[in-house]
Amino acid sequence: QVQLAESGGGLVQAGGSLRLSCAASGRIFSNNAMGWYRQAPGKQREMVASVTSGGSTNYADSVKGRFAISRDNAKNTVYLQMNSLKPEDTAVYYCNAKFLMPDYTWVDYWGQGTQVTASS
Repeated sequence: QVQLAESGGGLVQAGGSLRLSCAASGRIFSNNAMGWYRQAPGKQREMVASVTSGGSTNYADSVKGRFAISRDNAKNTVYLQMNSLKPEDTAVYYCNAKFLMPDYTWVDYWGQGTQVTASS
């Protein structure tokens, strides 16, 4: 089992910054990807950013140039630096970890979510 512990959400004025952290613990497989999804009220959960164990990153178009994802493999921790926040970034942000199992299937784990609110 894998546990994901998130921190760093909060309330900020539009244009401000926040940094989210997610630490993974438990049985960590080396081939993995970690990232962040978000879900606003009445909307579907969407991918925000992800980073593989090899360092490849992927971003939603809506956050490119404003958000930066990074990871510390030694600490099994992923970070999301969010700059120039907009009211439309307001959502619950969920940490996600995908692990490649020995049988070559992928398994997803989710954090409990942290609220990010950017007020106008």
